[in-house]
Amino acid sequence: MAEIKLKGNAIHTSGELPGVGTDAPDFRLVATDLSEKSMEDYKGKKKVLNVYPSLDTEVCAMSVKTFHQKLADRDDVVVLNISADLPFASKRFCAAEGVENAEVLSTFRASFGQDYGLEIVDGPLAGLNSRAVLVVDENDKVVY
Repeated sequence: MAEIKLKGNAIHTSGELPGVGTDAPDFRLVATDLSEKSMEDYKGKKKVLNVYPSLDTEVCAMSVKTFHQKLADRDDVVVLNISADLPFASKRFCAAEGVENAEVLSTFRASFGQDYGLEIVDGPLAGLNSRAVLVVDENDKVVY
């Protein structure tokens, strides 16, 4: 269990992030078209996992836009924007903000937060994922 801060107050997550050099856990997440995505869908690419509680917060929304602006033109990298937001809300956000072709994935029927040690277990955001960025190489090893 990791301790993080929310407005200066300690809250906890379900575990620890996967360590550098370990295999990134596989996942089944829901895309904005309601299809399911797994690590296999991004095989052979470097992956930036941009995990956040919700697009309804300014910092989380900014992270999606910033990663998209900086990495959208890279063919060897995919940014996976991951939250508990429903796919419909994520699709509306991307349309309203002009974020085209972004990989925005929902954990709404997945164990992702538990598998990655990111599920917040207490405090007002319990049940959502903590904010985190992980970098996974083309062989699905955590490098950052």
